Amino acid sequence: QVQLVESGGGLVQPGGSLRLSCAASGSIFNPNTMGWYRQAPGKQREYVASITSGGSTNYADSVKGRFTISRDNAKNTVYLQMNSLNPEDTAVYYCHIDGASWGFPYNYWGQGTLVTVSP
Repeated sequence: QVQLVESGGGLVQPGGSLRLSCAASGSIFNPNTMGWYRQAPGKQREYVASITSGGSTNYADSVKGRFTISRDNAKNTVYLQMNSLNPEDTAVYYCHIDGASWGFPYNYWGQGTLVTVSP
């Protein structure tokens, strides 16, 4: 079992920045991929960014150039630095981990942290 706890959400003005963090604990196996998804009211949950335990990153086109994902493998923590935020970025942001234990895949979600971008 893996537990994911997000933090860092809040209210920010358009053009501002926020840094989200997600701490993982439990039975974590390497290699794995940790990342962020988001869900706005009335919309489907969508992919934001991901990073492997080896440091390879990917981003959704909507956030590329504005968001930066990073991780501290020693702390099993992933971060999302969000710059140049728009009202369209308002959503609940969810942390995710995807990996395998002895060839068996696992997939866990955090409870989410709310990001609101508004003047």
